[in-house]
Amino acid sequence: MSLLEHVGELRKRLIRCVIVVLVLGAVSLVFARPIFFALMRPVLAALPETGRSLIYTSGIEELNVLMKVGLYAGIFLTTPVILWEIWGFVAPGLLPTERRFAGPFVFLGTFAFVAGALFCYFVLLPTMFQFLLESGDVAPLHDRIAVARVSEQEALRYLRIGEADRAGDLARRATLTLSSSGDGAVETKDGPAVSRPSELTARLNALGQLIDASREGFGPSTKPVLRKVMEKRLAAIEAAQKKDTDQAAALTDEAASLWAGIVGAQPEELGALWRLERQLARGQDRYDQASWTRPMLTMNEQLTLVLMLELALGIIFELPLVMALLGMLGIVNSKLLMHYQRHAFLLCLAAAAIITPTGDAVNLSIMAGPMFICYELGVVAVWLVERRKKKADPSAMAPAA
Repeated sequence: MSLLEHVGELRKRLIRCVIVVLVLGAVSLVFARPIFFALMRPVLAALPETGRSLIYTSGIEELNVLMKVGLYAGIFLTTPVILWEIWGFVAPGLLPTERRFAGPFVFLGTFAFVAGALFCYFVLLPTMFQFLLESGDVAPLHDRIAVARVSEQEALRYLRIGEADRAGDLARRATLTLSSSGDGAVETKDGPAVSRPSELTARLNALGQLIDASREGFGPSTKPVLRKVMEKRLAAIEAAQKKDTDQAAALTDEAASLWAGIVGAQPEELGALWRLERQLARGQDRYDQASWTRPMLTMNEQLTLVLMLELALGIIFELPLVMALLGMLGIVNSKLLMHYQRHAFLLCLAAAAIITPTGDAVNLSIMAGPMFICYELGVVAVWLVERRKKKADPSAMAPAA
């Protein structure tokens, strides 16, 4: 075949692939929304529980995203057809005994592509987005606060039914969770001092919750004491409005001491509840102060990133098969590939650094490791192809005179 005939053959096969992609992409549009949701699960799982959502910045962005999902789904589903057309294009350059490997080539190529996409989805994407979206040093503190909040709510429920001893026990456990040594521990401070006005506001709100819960749990007999507690709380609010945070904090502690002496309750148990509320206020203030950035991810950007990585890993896992095909055509040989192993390793690192949006060693290794392993498998595949050729025709592998 002449050069123009080769170009015409390539054009014909490309047109076939494009037609199949468009047809399968149109069919995939029916399922575009659930496919998009499945693709975004690693992204959403890495976001804070209260902010697991993606935004769109224009009226047509959501529609564009769904159309892109359908198109890429068509490309993924067309993988066997693309591999079949590739084999059909290079088959005239193969030996008659090698042309019968069309079926295994298409099957193994499809399997490798799917394996690469699954590796990206279940291994690379979760670790990558956890690294990109985690709150850094405040992540352990967020976990401690979340666990303590659950115990706090349960303690308040027990207080509403008059079981102060059970409420105090839960409060002690939660306080221990917050203040125990390790990452994210909330330091215990003596005295009424507060670090910022937001911590004082949290104390005032907590004191209001305790007043409401004890009023329900211990009945009308608590009314005289709770009235005095309310007066102290109002005085603390007035002091806070005058920017006197130290005085306001001292008044909240005085109000809590009065509240702990309500009729029918155990002061030490209610004191444990107030210590928990102080710790929670301090911890929440520290968390809010440290986590001053919030992720606001758009649908289009995250979909583009995920699809690019899925496609890249799928193609990378095709590398051994492509190298074996090049070995069949005589374009590469195993000695040459083994000689440039060190160069291939550096090239894999560079490619992984370009493809991976994070700069940490873990995600770089997750991307570069499979890439280099695929290269080594490709070297072995080329060696096996050469060995098979030598057995089939020893003169074909002999050097020219």
